[in-house]
Amino acid sequence: MKKLVTLALAAFMLAACNKTNDKMVNEQMVNEPWDKVFQLSEQVSHKKVTFENQYGITLVGDLYTPKSVSETVCQQSGLPALAVSGPFGATKEQSSGLYAMKMAERGFIALAFDPSFTGESSGEPRRTASPDINTEDFMAAVDFLSKQPEVDANRIGIIGICGWGGIALNAAAADPRIKATVASTMYDMTRVSGNGYFDSADTEEARHEAREALAKQRLADPPAMAGGVIDPLPDDAPQFVKDYYDYYKTERGYHSRSGNSTDGWRVIGTQAYANSRFLYYINEIRSAVLVMHGEKAHSRYFGEAAYHYMVDGKAEGYKAVVAPNPVPENKQLLIIPGATHCDLYDGGFTEPAGHGEPKNLIPWDKLADFFRKNL
Repeated sequence: MKKLVTLALAAFMLAACNKTNDKMVNEQMVNEPWDKVFQLSEQVSHKKVTFENQYGITLVGDLYTPKSVSETVCQQSGLPALAVSGPFGATKEQSSGLYAMKMAERGFIALAFDPSFTGESSGEPRRTASPDINTEDFMAAVDFLSKQPEVDANRIGIIGICGWGGIALNAAAADPRIKATVASTMYDMTRVSGNGYFDSADTEEARHEAREALAKQRLADPPAMAGGVIDPLPDDAPQFVKDYYDYYKTERGYHSRSGNSTDGWRVIGTQAYANSRFLYYINEIRSAVLVMHGEKAHSRYFGEAAYHYMVDGKAEGYKAVVAPNPVPENKQLLIIPGATHCDLYDGGFTEPAGHGEPKNLIPWDKLADFFRKNL
């Protein structure tokens, strides 16, 4: 089980009259070369921004704006906006940036941001995690977008990818300003941290053993790191770990600031996740939610359980049985035929390392339609 967990676990400035009190990044960051794992769309303008969460941590984001909007931004207002983050351990130069850019192509102002302790965002120690702070990061992104003059503060949604899919649902349950949420290829980080994959360690004895190991790690110097994709890849690695390697360790998705591409995150960083349960109140989310998963994704059970818990008030893997959602009709489960977990990071490719033809498995237009309908 431990082996399985270890295995698994510039810029173009927008020339617009954007008047805001939020801090913008310094000149050095503005002038950095383009460093994403995808090419900037000709239909989209990009700039780096910074904002603070309530814990005083400075978050760095990439703001993508449709050029058709940005050219006349001073005369426009009331535009829908999206905040995007994930996967867990990744950075905004990877999947979240691609999602944001694709949504900007479809008319949304979209912010992809690095979470606290991650990438270009501040916070010490580096590459650690917190259920509270990570949820706050999404809400702070909503704060930032709400204060942009071209954004309608009543039309803001969020997208969470992989581990940030569960975080997005937690944020939506906490913050009614979030009018629509997409959880793509989601993990429930609290469930997998506390129960193991497929709930294979869902016993008091297994959790006690894990807690003992984590307690010892708190005094380790230097602190142990885990969660980065193992390299070299063992021949007997599970297929989903091979899929992670194909994305994070090759030119398809590698980025030097990404913990998943390098040495991971602090082992004790998920200690609080293991002793928490994120999604207890998601059955009370009244705003729209779309859970999107690949048919062949090893993580599919997380999304299906979250969806049924939202709609029915009960699902396998959840201890409590609660009242059904007061607005179940605006909850959707979208299963993408033939897609694996990592296919929904960037749409997938027919050959490893992104050398083949793009599969284009992410239904960008469906996501845009979902947000247009609900924002």
